[in-house]
Amino acid sequence: MCRRLFLFLVALTFVPWSYAALNDRQPPAQKPNFVFIMTDDQDLHLNSMQYMPNVLDLIAKEGTTYQQHFCTVAQCCPSRVSLFTGKLAHNTNVTDIIPPYGGYPKFVQQGLNNDYLPVWLQQAGYNTYYTGKLMNAHSTANWNNPFPAGWNGTAFLIDPGTYNYYNATFQSNRDPPASTPGQYNTDQVAQHALNMLDQAYAAGAPFFLGVTPIAPHCQTIFNPTTPIPGFLPPIPASRHQNLFPGVKIPRSPNFNPNVPSGASWITHLPQLNSTEIDYFDNFYRSRLQALQAVDEMISTIIDRLTQHGLLNDTYVIYTTDNGYHMGNHRMQPGKYCAYEEDVNIPFYIRGPGVPRGKTVDFVTTHTDFAPTLFQLAGIPLRSDFDGSPMPVTGNAQEQRRNAPAPDHTMVEYWGTGGFEGAYGLQGINGSFTQFLNHTYKSMRIVTNKYNLQYTVWCTNEHELYDMTRDPSQMNNLLGPSASVNATPLASPLNRPLSQVQPRLDALLMVLKSCKANQCTQPWKVLHPDGDVNNLVDALNGEYDAFYTEQPKVEFEKCELGYRVQSEGPQTPNYYGTNMAEWT
Repeated sequence: MCRRLFLFLVALTFVPWSYAALNDRQPPAQKPNFVFIMTDDQDLHLNSMQYMPNVLDLIAKEGTTYQQHFCTVAQCCPSRVSLFTGKLAHNTNVTDIIPPYGGYPKFVQQGLNNDYLPVWLQQAGYNTYYTGKLMNAHSTANWNNPFPAGWNGTAFLIDPGTYNYYNATFQSNRDPPASTPGQYNTDQVAQHALNMLDQAYAAGAPFFLGVTPIAPHCQTIFNPTTPIPGFLPPIPASRHQNLFPGVKIPRSPNFNPNVPSGASWITHLPQLNSTEIDYFDNFYRSRLQALQAVDEMISTIIDRLTQHGLLNDTYVIYTTDNGYHMGNHRMQPGKYCAYEEDVNIPFYIRGPGVPRGKTVDFVTTHTDFAPTLFQLAGIPLRSDFDGSPMPVTGNAQEQRRNAPAPDHTMVEYWGTGGFEGAYGLQGINGSFTQFLNHTYKSMRIVTNKYNLQYTVWCTNEHELYDMTRDPSQMNNLLGPSASVNATPLASPLNRPLSQVQPRLDALLMVLKSCKANQCTQPWKVLHPDGDVNNLVDALNGEYDAFYTEQPKVEFEKCELGYRVQSEGPQTPNYYGTNMAEWT
């Protein structure tokens, strides 16, 4: 025994190692596996993650947390399509949850069913499996017309039973849809996931497994007598229905504020009354309770990966499709907005080479997801990706930290912004919030020195927030009472807003219709000579005239979907060249 210990210690002296090596798992010799878990409508800023100990202990603490991760469209189906294609919604043209502008039929119509992540992974030698919700309007009417391409094994939740927490409708492999009365939706998804892990292990090939429960999405009731479904609080599993007594929605500065905030119709919302707030608090507890079955599922998946000896070769990823607001800016429960509650979302990853217990502030988005998997799997990146690989391994994170990197993301939305719950159809000045147009183009710029959000609505109203000083987005610096000649932004953006806004508008002009590397390098589009890499560079006084003469982001009309003819100018001026190679 002593001789063995001696030889072991001697061997260690000849093995180079570091603290980082102790924290990083080594990349696998063969292609890694992927287990991708995505919830539906889960918030980050309302603290739902604090009620999911298994996610935090088994994924976050064992991997890296991306605290500046964003969806690029805050709605279920468009967000999922962007995630699985690596393209922004204006490039997929899937911009809604139902036809004619969105849903599974639009996804098929756009030719994306044969040109998205599972198809690409299969071409690279992966087996692919999926259980849960794929996208909206994937239903009992079109489940096999056509089948979703690219999957070796499936158990899809499909409409109209997708959002039934009990008695959901599943469609597995090539079998016809079947309802499952008396069974809890999330538990069924969990069991399908475990069965698929067994199949993947038996097959012996690298695999991708998508696991997408509906929690904490509303229980959605489709009534054949009305086109408007009912959106009610989610239903937790019976074992969880009494958890978290007395827990309430966090009372952040933008929760039911005394002074109206936002822009467009949001500024006209009445302050919530005590009945509504009590209802919201109960709604909030139902969401937390519904997430407990998801959290239990995490431990069973990790246990099954361990049982099969697959855990060390598998990236386990946890996120959601978009965020959620409840009472923020006086709004009824819902999503769709460019506000932080709806677009800044949870994202965690553990796996080979991923630093343990790390939190990073790199700007990442759902359009980066497919490029990230390509890089980790050793697949050449596609030239039409609008995103770029996230820094996952310790080496990649160190390189991102020491090199210029994207500090921005765009968010876009088309159509109406519906509210959920019992009071979701409250009136505003004779109209109904359910039907008010919510189309906008927005962007976030996040660095350790400045942090901004800039939005142009289809009404051509503007919003600008200094997120460092105003993280709750209560003080619109471009609101009706604001002065663009003021200098409210801290150093290094110590220029009047009348000079800062044209730079922001020009950057948004690039992003609102960008394609491929234009989306990750927008400053290079504006300044092809490479002299400008960020907003501080662009604020150099020598560019004042250039930005003053830029066309402005504006809309001709509020549309229900992406109609380029209604979206105003599409191309900015280029500094010193026509930049033909970018167009």
